[in-house]
Amino acid sequence: MGSQSDLKKVLKIVAILLVPILIALLPTSWMPLENLTTTEHRVIALFVMAALFWILEPIPIYATSILIIVLELVVLSDKGIVWLKGEGDDFGILMSYKEIMATMASPIILLFLGGFFLAMAATKYRLDQNLARVLLSPFGNKPQWVMMGLMLITAIFSMFMSNTATTAMMLSLLVPVLASFESGSKIRTAFALSIPMAANIGGIGTPIGTPPNALALKYLNGSDYISFGQWMSFGVPFVLVALIISWVLILFFYPMKNIEINLSIKGKFLKTPKALIVYATFILTVLLWLTDFIHGMNSYVVAMIPVAVFLSFNIITKEDIKKISWDVLWLVSGGIALGLALDKTGLAAHIINAIPFGELSAYLVIALASFVAALMANFMSNTATANLLLPLIAALGTSMPALQDLGGSKVIILGVALSASLGLALPISTPPNALAHATGEIETKDMAKLGVIMCFIGLGLVFLLLTILKLVNFV
Repeated sequence: MGSQSDLKKVLKIVAILLVPILIALLPTSWMPLENLTTTEHRVIALFVMAALFWILEPIPIYATSILIIVLELVVLSDKGIVWLKGEGDDFGILMSYKEIMATMASPIILLFLGGFFLAMAATKYRLDQNLARVLLSPFGNKPQWVMMGLMLITAIFSMFMSNTATTAMMLSLLVPVLASFESGSKIRTAFALSIPMAANIGGIGTPIGTPPNALALKYLNGSDYISFGQWMSFGVPFVLVALIISWVLILFFYPMKNIEINLSIKGKFLKTPKALIVYATFILTVLLWLTDFIHGMNSYVVAMIPVAVFLSFNIITKEDIKKISWDVLWLVSGGIALGLALDKTGLAAHIINAIPFGELSAYLVIALASFVAALMANFMSNTATANLLLPLIAALGTSMPALQDLGGSKVIILGVALSASLGLALPISTPPNALAHATGEIETKDMAKLGVIMCFIGLGLVFLLLTILKLVNFV
């Protein structure tokens, strides 16, 4: 039985690979783009392969990212297979193998690594649970306010921790809450829905909250650079507004009147030397991220401080390192490599120049790009969505004159990055959704009803935020 399953999987991979292979073998003159170079042709085949593999997942999505990097090294780099190299304008530009390999150690990757170290140390020394206990105590015993407390804490943790890890932790804290209600109660559904909703929304608040944010920073450089504190200056208000709206919607669908619950989360802050180092490092790192305009270190440099401290004091051991979400780092690096190929070969600019965006309103282009990002994020990984869209969007931002009047690349990149976090409608949309659905308290129709409404409200909030940022000359 297992061999039949493996055979089907291999056949599926081969069938999917036939599409990009056929594209690569087509004569360049048959392609819809005029004056296409050989290297651009190869990048199109690579892009189609990445899209099919990320959407259909015949292999793990992080494996697709590694495959992208390897194929770029083999067929697009200056140290690739000699028989695949050429010269002249018709052949195009070969990329530096060092640039391709550098995507595995991009500053974005190291920023995420620092975030993972903070999250792992916080969990290991129970900082997260104790903060939840302290922060929930002011919310009393009314279920609607306890839910608000849970959503607020989930969102805060999601700004600095993996959304998946945050959801797993908060769902475990939710057990005593759910025990207060009868099995099958719609209030149990409401509480179970509130956690992934808050986790997905909360990640928008910081550059390390979710991979699309970090990927957006890759394209926001030079005069478009956004610091950690600047991102939080608009990300946190966005999160708060979206949280309140989602909370009101949940209470509208699942009323909680004349009910009281008693919530008890046991535990206390550890006072061991290592625990104190974790607390101090966590606070210091966040403060340094927020005050980069004073000390001059950007968020990438600051992210390496907890890595060095926790390793030096054996707070994070070699066994802990094995548990880091390396798959996420590889997934992000594959997206960076794909964007690099689109940019360096000139394909992104070629595609954008071939589409008559000049005839469209800049507002319409932003709205359409944001909608496409949100739609894709509901059916595939938000990271994969950002990986596919951001390279093209970045090129569009620099080439469309009408967009320059609205802030150029920055405004549309932010729109797509924020919208990619609005995959709220289905259990498959995000890991937090899947974890919450696995509790058995939520039916798909419950998640879809709330998620679709919040997705459209979220898109409206994104457009409103971009308008405000333009008015205050942020973009």
